[in-house]
Amino acid sequence: MIFINLAVSGQSIDTDRSVVSFKIKNMKFRTVTGTFSGMNGVVNFDKAKLENASFDVCVLATSINTQNEKMDDHLKTEDFFDVEQYPNICFQSKKIEQSKDGFTTTGILEMHGVKKQVDIPFSFNGTSFEGALKINRLDFNLGEGTGEFLVSNELELTIHCILH
Repeated sequence: MIFINLAVSGQSIDTDRSVVSFKIKNMKFRTVTGTFSGMNGVVNFDKAKLENASFDVCVLATSINTQNEKMDDHLKTEDFFDVEQYPNICFQSKKIEQSKDGFTTTGILEMHGVKKQVDIPFSFNGTSFEGALKINRLDFNLGEGTGEFLVSNELELTIHCILH
């Protein structure tokens, strides 16, 4: 596990309360929701000096929790997250810019051994970061043999990074 070193006014990530939530349609009418926890990494953020700001943060793929143990066990297998081989889901920023609604970070999301550039719009209120994005699960080889009727291709992620 990576230890936390957060340079936001000397604060650190509250690992117990910081999560990445997700939701995905199942069989076109049911929505499966869940979380990943164990957020850790390095965050440097000063909204007055965005050129020096950066995120290098991971959550534990092994922590997946849908409140359904059988589903969680299946999602941890090679069919989806393959947590034995890829125990972390990570994001490393390339740039952070101010936007009309807050901020946007562009960087590399690594999940299931696949790296893709993504943009994450987010807000910061002095004690927490809140961001959201949608990805195509097939871009990350998640559930490749599972048809879109059973599991939607669109996966919604919401990041809640709470600071001490």
